[in-house]
Amino acid sequence: MPHTLFISDLHLCESRPAINEIFFRFLKAEAVQAEALYILGDLFEYWIGDDDIDHGLNRQVADALAELSQSGPRVFFMHGNRDFLIGERFAAEAGLTLLPDPTHVDLYGMPILLMHGDTLCTDDVDYQRFRSMVRGADWQHAFLAKPLEERRKEVEDYRRRSEQAKQSKSMEIMDVAARSVEKTLRRSGSSILIHGHTHRPAHHRIEIDGMQRDRWVLPDWIDVAAGLRIAPGTGPVFFGPR
Repeated sequence: MPHTLFISDLHLCESRPAINEIFFRFLKAEAVQAEALYILGDLFEYWIGDDDIDHGLNRQVADALAELSQSGPRVFFMHGNRDFLIGERFAAEAGLTLLPDPTHVDLYGMPILLMHGDTLCTDDVDYQRFRSMVRGADWQHAFLAKPLEERRKEVEDYRRRSEQAKQSKSMEIMDVAARSVEKTLRRSGSSILIHGHTHRPAHHRIEIDGMQRDRWVLPDWIDVAAGLRIAPGTGPVFFGPR
């Protein structure tokens, strides 16, 4: 049966070889049977620029995605908060299409809004301020002008500080804000929202202006291939253990 798959928050990196291998097997065994694969951000633990594409795991992932796209499925990628510097070179060599955040798709007659999800976490003011800075052209130009190893060290240092900062934040602040979800769905007109980022897989039913909307939160990958599948006539369902 025709179907489309959605995944996010894999956080692939050299220090998690088991998850990397699960991803490669997923591409060959499951994704290859789909009409399309949507990766909604944080494919990598971090991305420091397309000039790092030949670095170990990065090249393996690009080649594996290229092989998938050459086998038939269309592959789409939306930036996450960890890999927002993925650019046209990676997209070309991996055989995928870059998507803006948010993106509207009409899939099997269902109007769907796709997001990474971090822009919905509006209660986390510090994060939103940081996001605005690093998504700016000036910051990115300055960062990408630095040598690769300096960039790598800077990002790894930031990741350590970020993990420490999370310890002082409540789980509610780091989750999506209900008012932002409602505002986004009302503005979009979509009946279904699919996003990742929060690492809180769930299906939420929300009534907005008398109409039921569905918010599907994609799982992060711990050591399993898990995500969302949509097929004609069946609607979204989770696949894989969670």
